[in-house]
Amino acid sequence: MKKVKHSRRVRSEVAKLAASPDRDINFDDIPEIHDWSGAVRGRFFRPVKQAISLRVDRDVLTWFKSLGAGYQSRINAVLRSYMDRRRRTHRGGSRAA
Repeated sequence: MKKVKHSRRVRSEVAKLAASPDRDINFDDIPEIHDWSGAVRGRFFRPVKQAISLRVDRDVLTWFKSLGAGYQSRINAVLRSYMDRRRRTHRGGSRAA
C-alpha cells in the first residue's frame, strides 16, 4: 500500500486530536448500539499477504486453476481453513501436522 504524505495542516490536526483525552469526544451524534446480533467479526480484517514460492502437485494446481480466476485466493482459503481447524484442536496451533 502506498504511503500518503499529508499536508502540515493535516498532520498538525491529527496530532492535536491524538493528544486530546477521550473524555473530550462528543458522542451525541453517534447512536448507541444495543443489539450486536448482526455484527460480523473480522469483516474488515485484511491480513498482510506475503509472496512465496510453493511446490504443489501438478494435478492439484490444475484443479484449482480449472475453477477460474482467483485460484491463489482459493488455495489460501483452504490453507486458512486447515490452520483454523488445527488451532481449535491443538490450542496454540504451532505444532507440526
